Amino acid sequence: MASPDSLGTGPILVGIDFSEGSEEALAWAAEMAVACNATLVVLHVVHDPAEAPGYYVGGHKYVQAELERVAQEMMNEFIASARKRLPGLNKVCRVDTAVVVGLPVTRIIEIAEREGARSIVMGAHGRTALGDALLGSKVERVTRLSPIPVTIVKTPPPTERSDSKR
Repeated sequence: MASPDSLGTGPILVGIDFSEGSEEALAWAAEMAVACNATLVVLHVVHDPAEAPGYYVGGHKYVQAELERVAQEMMNEFIASARKRLPGLNKVCRVDTAVVVGLPVTRIIEIAEREGARSIVMGAHGRTALGDALLGSKVERVTRLSPIPVTIVKTPPPTERSDSKR
């Protein structure tokens, strides 16, 4: 098992989609960042609308600019909310955020390489491996294609979470 020191000196990249699973991944990454004195890069990828079936290319730059603006607002709100709920996040020496456009799997790996990240952390729903394989999970593809370590922070499905709170 690799120690935090053996993973390099770069930041920990956290890929988020603003879900509860993303917050769980951010909490875990913050704990790791504090333990190994690393910075965090919190990344959201706006799926390029030109890649969507039936997209009208003529308005692409306007749609993309609006999607980026909304995603940046969501990022700001997500981080502000997380800082209130996750005490460990406020102990991290530096938290950078980034909103980029593209295909999520490709862009996550590309940004991690550009930043010299020591690892990638992503949240995942607690589905079965077969379910992830059939759905083509972005997390599974990042894990398979990334040249650096990837940590998957699993979040139980909503029904299991509500049962465990009783």
